[in-house]
Amino acid sequence: MASLTAEHEPGITPGSGALADALVPASIFAPDRGGCGEEDGDECLEDGDMTNGKPEDRRIDCSSKLALVSPNGEQYDSLLRQLRDRMEEGCGETIYVVGMGSDGGDWGLDEKDMEASVATVHSMCEQLDSDLIPLRERTEAAGMVRDYLIRRRVGELDFLEVRVAVVGNVDAGKSTLLGVLTHGELDNGRGFARQKLFRHKHEMESGRTSSVGNDILGFDQEGQVVNKPDSHGGSLDWTKICEKSSKVITFIDLAGHEKYLKTTVFGMTGHLPDFCMLMVGSNAGIVGMTKEHLGLALALNVPVFVVVTKIDMCPANILQETLKLLQRLLKSPGCRKIPVLVQNKDDVIVAASNFSSERMCPIFQISNVTGENMDLLKMFLNLLSSRTSYRDDQPAEFQIDDTYSVPGVGTVVSGTTLRGLIRLNDTMLLGPDPLGSFIPIAVKSIHRKRMPVKEVRGGQTASFALKKIKRSSIRKGMVMVSPKLNPQATWEFEAEILVLHHPTTISPRYQAMVHCGSIRQTATILSMNRDCLRTGDKASVHFRFIKTPEYLHCDQRLVFREGRTKAVGTITKLLHSTNNMPSNSKPPQIKMQSTKKVPLRKEDGTMATSDDAATIAQPASSSTSQPGEGDDDPQIKEGNKENKPKSGGGGRRRGGQRHKGKGQNSSTNSMAAPSSTATGNS
Repeated sequence: MASLTAEHEPGITPGSGALADALVPASIFAPDRGGCGEEDGDECLEDGDMTNGKPEDRRIDCSSKLALVSPNGEQYDSLLRQLRDRMEEGCGETIYVVGMGSDGGDWGLDEKDMEASVATVHSMCEQLDSDLIPLRERTEAAGMVRDYLIRRRVGELDFLEVRVAVVGNVDAGKSTLLGVLTHGELDNGRGFARQKLFRHKHEMESGRTSSVGNDILGFDQEGQVVNKPDSHGGSLDWTKICEKSSKVITFIDLAGHEKYLKTTVFGMTGHLPDFCMLMVGSNAGIVGMTKEHLGLALALNVPVFVVVTKIDMCPANILQETLKLLQRLLKSPGCRKIPVLVQNKDDVIVAASNFSSERMCPIFQISNVTGENMDLLKMFLNLLSSRTSYRDDQPAEFQIDDTYSVPGVGTVVSGTTLRGLIRLNDTMLLGPDPLGSFIPIAVKSIHRKRMPVKEVRGGQTASFALKKIKRSSIRKGMVMVSPKLNPQATWEFEAEILVLHHPTTISPRYQAMVHCGSIRQTATILSMNRDCLRTGDKASVHFRFIKTPEYLHCDQRLVFREGRTKAVGTITKLLHSTNNMPSNSKPPQIKMQSTKKVPLRKEDGTMATSDDAATIAQPASSSTSQPGEGDDDPQIKEGNKENKPKSGGGGRRRGGQRHKGKGQNSSTNSMAAPSSTATGNS
């Protein structure tokens, strides 16, 4: 029988986990499912059916709660291999239950068997260089059952990172909650906690967040919070927090007010959150932007958990009404979530071990003034594991969210590493610029959470100091990629979009803002496979960027919005056309080049004209085909600029001057156009 087990084991071990995942639905009872494979990897009752020999021997080996008590060498290797797979799936951590079998027997072990089982798990953790952290112990029918968190040990300058976006209506208490969590001091009910997080003077005065804020919460190996504010200024030393932490939660604090929705959408798409924390004020209920933010998270496939705040000041009947409405919203056909009220530590472990299934939605009820249930929220955050795993052998790619000019350092860019590994002094390609080209750039230094490091991997946020480049030539939405990728910038792309809401109809030539990763630019619809689109319609649409080409991938998610119009979609096809300038573009770089070149060639006017024509060959030729858009022609702008000194006064007079200049230049334009097309063709 031993030979049979050895023979079938390699085939069963990897496959049965996937089968168990497929057969057992993700639900709030999923710890039982977790239990079916907790002791021995994910081998459950199906294994008996899969083995061609006598299934009962196999089942005793694999699914019994006693599998960890005294495994032989073969069983130990199998357990170790499956634990390693689960650690990789959970990005370095997993929740492990001892004393729960899947063979239909009673749960629980007596004290002696429990000690032996824990010793086996301990030795497996040592093999995998991981820590075993006890979470809870409970008594079942046949004895004790224990839950453990197994987390991979990280180096001195490394930590696991999970990003959580914080959204919700204005005045729901987002910044206040983050102030309480990160600084460890309760609020006074008058905005004390949030003052430490605001970045701008007007935010402090109004109490409303208008920018994308970043705050961190560090957990050590034992799951304790390591954030300790400075006793003098009350500020946090990020470097110390990161050095002591084995896991860091990065909160992306977003704006709740409707007029800052553009910033909130950018934070959700550009900062790539793993999870979304939706805040609801218990006294106000589900109002304003709450549904809008929830819809955005659902459209981007980000798992959501809800935090109901201000329960200390809310009457019981209104709190119950809010929770009832919230549960109805989450169960509605648009969401199809399973709401779970978290009341104690058992609920937290159940919620955390099944949260990544995306169907489940835990609801926490907290108070920032009394600190009620705050420990449950912290425990839940500690148990969250990153959703995506990355491989270091892929070519590196980094998207830029923000740029800075630091005195004494130079230009600094911050953003997220999408894949691969970036080391100090690597040469990357930065782009695309307004012409769609990429330039080589060296990485001078790397910081993660204000801590200097030698390298960053996929999924980590970082900031790079760059050599020999001005901040003005870098914009949000640009990327730094490995030269191996041979990147191409794209003017046009096709996407499959679903219109969530539109007051009238969308037809070709419609323009709206496209958010795709950290890219944020207006695009025009050139064509689509239907005459017009209304709310709820789905179509394949051909887009073209207005201003500059962008670096895109197939299967990227995009959010398409303009005023009250909302649409979501996925890019299906890229049309590489970096050399084609769009007819309605007004490229700033080209205007600058032409203005610089005019004075140089002032002596012989013919040279200047031909040079300008060559520089802007494409726009000039396209403007002849569209006489109505003559004002967009850079040459006419050139004429306007020469006339500008004469117009000394207000807007009306300057407008008249512009039309006058337009009239003067119309003949020049018509003459320049054929020569420019000729230049373009040659």
